Amino acid sequence: MKRFFTFILAFYVVLGCKSQKNDVTTVDPHKFSKTITSDELSDYLYTFSSDEFEGRDTGEPGQKKASEYLKNYYSSLNIDGASEEGNPYFQTITSEYFNGKYNDSENVISIIRGSEIPEEYLVLTSHYDHIGIKNGKIFNGADDDGSGTVAIMEIAEAFQKAALDGYRPKRSIVFLHVTAEEKGLLGSKYYSENPIFPLENTVANLNIDMIGRVDEAHEDNDDYVYLIGSDKLSTELHEISEAVNEKYVNLDLDYKYNAEDDPNRFYYRSDHYNFAKHDIPVIFYFNGVHEDYHRATDTPDKIRYDLLEKRAKLIFFTAWEIANRETRPYVDQPTLD
Repeated sequence: MKRFFTFILAFYVVLGCKSQKNDVTTVDPHKFSKTITSDELSDYLYTFSSDEFEGRDTGEPGQKKASEYLKNYYSSLNIDGASEEGNPYFQTITSEYFNGKYNDSENVISIIRGSEIPEEYLVLTSHYDHIGIKNGKIFNGADDDGSGTVAIMEIAEAFQKAALDGYRPKRSIVFLHVTAEEKGLLGSKYYSENPIFPLENTVANLNIDMIGRVDEAHEDNDDYVYLIGSDKLSTELHEISEAVNEKYVNLDLDYKYNAEDDPNRFYYRSDHYNFAKHDIPVIFYFNGVHEDYHRATDTPDKIRYDLLEKRAKLIFFTAWEIANRETRPYVDQPTLD
């Protein structure tokens, strides 16, 4: 895998020498979405959710290996780290923040800076931690949330390919892999309390948590994804999302869990919520729970890579539209004074 990342680095160094600035609104993003493939998603996920990473428990050696893996990936693509720490790809969270319950950990963060409005930020999130080893069994978390992690990796490659072809996004795009989600959304909470980029300049958050499987409700119609939160703060973001899906992907967008009276309360249970509570518009992409949720049987051989590719492309196209619009999504339903 290290040799493969070295190959990617060499490719993008050469490509970067050819880059120039073009009008991003004139190009068809399909050209760049082609870099998002089921084969690469599979390759990355079989590594990321392997026993080598020991279930990626917060602060434990497997999670540290996972953070290094992500850092090396973004470095291989020549995508800059976004932190001002000694390691520019890590936002360190000390054990003290966890009240001593867990060892030091880190969010992994990188950025493609915008060409016209670089001081505005679209943040893509997934959590890369899982629940580790229990009773001698490794919980590899392929769907939860290895699927979201590798989707962001592929989306980042697509945007970097566009940038190096001269089609850099107007706004900056931040790729944020958070830790400690399984401990209570603590990695994203830390970021929201210690933002590397101002929250008031964060135009939206697209959060990906479990997009590689099919739930029982969709066994007869698997061409779907659940969307949660898209209309909670910004009607415009919801309309953007719907239009992008109709134009590019045509998945069945299921809003079952977006209902105010949803007993599962999924809107409050993933990392987007730490953005939403600051009135930042969000979309949470989710495939629903399944029989392997939080079990040692959540393994990469059970992922539907064709669906993972399609869902990742939907998120890429949505991010493309948000990043390149003239105005940021308008918050017409704020919750803060």
